[in-house]
Amino acid sequence: MDLVALEEIRRVKFRYLRCLDLKRWDELAETLTADARARYGTPSYGEPLEFDGRDAIVEFMRTTIGPGIITMHFAGQPEIDLDGDTAKGTWLLQDKVIVPEHRVVIEGAAFYEDTYRREDGAWLISDTGYDRLYESMMSLDDLPGFKLTASRWSA
Repeated sequence: MDLVALEEIRRVKFRYLRCLDLKRWDELAETLTADARARYGTPSYGEPLEFDGRDAIVEFMRTTIGPGIITMHFAGQPEIDLDGDTAKGTWLLQDKVIVPEHRVVIEGAAFYEDTYRREDGAWLISDTGYDRLYESMMSLDDLPGFKLTASRWSA
């Protein structure tokens, strides 16, 4: 088993999530192949969202979870199978989205199903997506004790 490749794949997934939450769109793009595909099955948007190409994925993220939206994505329990310069991975996702403007908090979980490809020696995400195990939404109005005491995205 190629332990170096496994660690490099873990790191690219973690970097993808970190850049997503920190809204580092150029760095997020660097985790994806140019022809990357994404499918996010989330009830908040109704039908699953599907994107073809790195630019489409990054543009969606940039325009929908910009500075007014707080996100936290955690992925763990990776199961990664290598096959030469490609790999498949499954990750448990837990996430939270806070939208102060709409006074809502969304939480959920899913299993990411990813495909990776090694290009010029670097592992990149070539396909990513999930269908929710669950998603919950609550109004901040129903949480009278909720107080956002810190956020790098607050005005």
